[in-house]
Amino acid sequence: MIVQACINGARPAGYHPRLPLTAEAMAIDATACISAGAAELHIHPRGPDGRESLSAVDETVRAVREACPGTLIGVSTGAWIEGDAARTRDSIAAWRERPDYASVNLSEPDAPAVIALLHHMGIGVEAGLASVTDAERFVALLPDGRRALRVLIEIDEEQDFGKADAIVDGIAQVLAQANVRRPILLHGADATVWHFVRRAYRQRWSTRVGLEDGCLRLDGRRAAGNAEIVSDAVRFFRSAAPG
Repeated sequence: MIVQACINGARPAGYHPRLPLTAEAMAIDATACISAGAAELHIHPRGPDGRESLSAVDETVRAVREACPGTLIGVSTGAWIEGDAARTRDSIAAWRERPDYASVNLSEPDAPAVIALLHHMGIGVEAGLASVTDAERFVALLPDGRRALRVLIEIDEEQDFGKADAIVDGIAQVLAQANVRRPILLHGADATVWHFVRRAYRQRWSTRVGLEDGCLRLDGRRAAGNAEIVSDAVRFFRSAAPG
């Protein structure tokens, strides 16, 4: 069980005054998150214009790795970042400062090719599952899941707790039936962030928090930045009595 810090994601600059958008800002923020207890980092590198860019991975990963030596660093490979499957793969293949792992959304058509490329490059695959259909595709591609670093159950769209839990239940059932025994990291977004932190704790799964997923602390107050959110989640995970 770990708490991963997701420090920026696709959030726009105006989402939060402390949203880190440059390599330097991400390195500084990452250091604060690790000091607050995060075990890993999930980052979305940005180009000079502030937009997500797979071409910015080298500079950003280098900066964060120098600031947080020994910490596992992951990035997104979301299809929306480059907007073209071939350009996405070409950008990944050009990485020289390689992240430790990369998230791949199983809902995206080119996911099998991206997974194969990451495996070829020796980069861990965090398999992103947002639906039962994604889970079924995952077990068809990687029958027992052993070639994935972990399974990332990410419920970003559904904000109703009951409906969101039902999706998680369905995904977990598919994984269990396929005898997939990889580590699981569960996270929500906005209204479901802390709901799923609590569920992850109960099920002994990992979780993630940070400005990519939401800007509120455990008690509902707006956070000053990523480190406060991470600190709340870490303290909660270390507690003997979940709320």
